[in-house]
Amino acid sequence: MAGCAAILGGGIGGLTVANHLIRHGWDVTVFERSPGPPTTGTALGMWPQAMAALDAAGVGDGVRQLGTLQRRAAFLRPDGSVIGRVDSTRRTAYLISRPALLGVLLDGMPADVVRFAEPAPDLATLAEFDVVVAADGTRSATRDFLFGARYRPTYAGMTAWRGWIPGEAASVTETWGPGGLFGITPREGGLVNWFAAVRSPADSPGGLDFLRARFGDWHQDIRKILEQVGPDVVLHHDLYESPALPSYVRGNVALIGDAAHSMAPNLGRGACEAMVDAVTLGRLLTERAVPDALGRYDRARRRPTRRLVRASHLVGRVATAERWIGLRDSVVGLGSRFA
Repeated sequence: MAGCAAILGGGIGGLTVANHLIRHGWDVTVFERSPGPPTTGTALGMWPQAMAALDAAGVGDGVRQLGTLQRRAAFLRPDGSVIGRVDSTRRTAYLISRPALLGVLLDGMPADVVRFAEPAPDLATLAEFDVVVAADGTRSATRDFLFGARYRPTYAGMTAWRGWIPGEAASVTETWGPGGLFGITPREGGLVNWFAAVRSPADSPGGLDFLRARFGDWHQDIRKILEQVGPDVVLHHDLYESPALPSYVRGNVALIGDAAHSMAPNLGRGACEAMVDAVTLGRLLTERAVPDALGRYDRARRRPTRRLVRASHLVGRVATAERWIGLRDSVVGLGSRFA
């Protein structure tokens, strides 16, 4: 089946569903308020489920060509000693920056599909479309309109920084210390990606000086990054997570990605789940009438993504634990042997 779709938001989820629907004969319009594709953003892990979704949308090979294949990871203590390692051929991921990923998704479609610098119109003006896909992010105006302000994402209790420096990283590491964590990953283009998070009240200040003071006595790989990074490539964001929505669908409107289930980044699954949402919805829309497709999409995606929101929150609390650290390290070290 084919039809006409309006997609509100030209991010990862919105562009993935646009690619999928266009490949199956749909007429698609993407409304994106930004004037053009982003030029900044840090590395994202494309896990196997995400790569399968990208393949279904016709762009998986582009990500494989640009991304960095990663099989190994280690969890470290602030002094650099190892809590646990993961080395698996079964759980490979491709690391790719957000701008590069969005570039691949844009290249998969005709140039006139995305209307940049055009905010999403009111839902009442979109009656000509068979389906409306709300991919408008954590601060989704569509979700607010459909379900009210009480379903807005709430502060997760952590604030995060991200950035990159020139260089190479052989594998992924994440260092866990009391109340904070620091991660280092490879990234395409001869760059090293880094991220940090600490427990703090919402809207807490914290620039590069804060980071150097907070993590300056951690192991030398972290210190080297903080010595090289400049303030113009530090992104600072509070972390938010969604309450449980009563549905991801209302009428002919479907919510995907962060509009439906914002989650803390501790599992590295937010972007991946947006793409799985997108392809699940796209596949159902090409197989069934819109009302049936939307109902099946809600049943397929709401429960698993809710579990991931809770799991991501839990992992963040465990990684930044301030008590029982020895027990945590023992459990994680034992568990990583079987990963």
